[in-house]
Amino acid sequence: MKTIQIINVRWFNATAWYGLYLARLLREAGHETLVITQPGTEADDKAKEWGFTPLHFDLNSSNPLKLIRAYAQLYKLIKEFSPDVVNCHRGEGFILWGLLRKYLGSFKLVRTRGDQRLPKNNLPNRWLHTNVADAVVATNSVMAKHFISKLHVPEHKVSTIFGGVDTGKFMFKAEGRADFRKKLGYDDSHFVVSMLGRFDEVKGQKELIEAVGKLYNEKGMKHLRLMLLGFETATSQVEVESWIADNNIQEITRITGVVPDVSAAISAMDLGVIASKWSETIARAAFEIMACKRPLISTGVGVMPDFMDEEAMFEAGSADALVGAIERAAKDEVYRQRILESQQKEIAELSEQHFLEKTLDLYSKL
Repeated sequence: MKTIQIINVRWFNATAWYGLYLARLLREAGHETLVITQPGTEADDKAKEWGFTPLHFDLNSSNPLKLIRAYAQLYKLIKEFSPDVVNCHRGEGFILWGLLRKYLGSFKLVRTRGDQRLPKNNLPNRWLHTNVADAVVATNSVMAKHFISKLHVPEHKVSTIFGGVDTGKFMFKAEGRADFRKKLGYDDSHFVVSMLGRFDEVKGQKELIEAVGKLYNEKGMKHLRLMLLGFETATSQVEVESWIADNNIQEITRITGVVPDVSAAISAMDLGVIASKWSETIARAAFEIMACKRPLISTGVGVMPDFMDEEAMFEAGSADALVGAIERAAKDEVYRQRILESQQKEIAELSEQHFLEKTLDLYSKL
């Protein structure tokens, strides 16, 4: 099968990861795959790192002349490459692919929606998703229901595919756990609470820091340690460090930055936390933590309720709710083991192979 994956995203965020990882899986399975990115972006760099030679077109422009030129270039690409499926992972430029799908009729068009914003219920969106696209892929059930109930996309056209985790890379590493904890100054008596992800208001680092501060300073949980497995993006490390200082937990907190062995770092956790206040439409960090066999607690935003037990979730944006969730997990080993076992059953169906098979099954039925 020949596909084109359109990943015109500036950052290497969850949407870009989903599209590029899918492209890589398709290529590794022997399917000829082209990737379209924006030049000079993080997603473009990652595509090159993964061995692709990304193509570039002016899909994100608002200039009519540039869009006309892009249409002509895409027309030529379709004629020369003859793809079976074109899969758009962003909305910019989708109209051009829709027009080409209608005019040429030589390929199937799929729109994957992994954005946190629900699509607007307007005439262009209804036409593109209902009458033009051959299939719509939602990365969570909330998005799927929105397409069906609000945009009136026929239910048979909508599929929910969560993505998948690289089980060859993400796994529990006992030796890596011990080494990483020792490097950070943590020993077996410490209970290490950790968040995996970039520094951004949406991710809830501030609430997590406040919660750990209350548990350590007010509730006497002196064995608690905080590991922020991430790096600055929208929120600077200086600002994060100021929150740590404000809550008087400098001595027990470590910021790792980028690490060479992410699985070893995740294995060093005793409890993973997803404290996102919104977004999480693609649960990359959650899948990686679960694949490394670490118990996880989370807010109930985005895709999280699709695979998390209710008892492992807490109210988004509430440091007090997070205090209760961490305290329970730290003190109740039976509870911790129960949510871990439940999450292991879920992640067993969320491997890279499941991701590939579900996508190919959809493509083959179009």
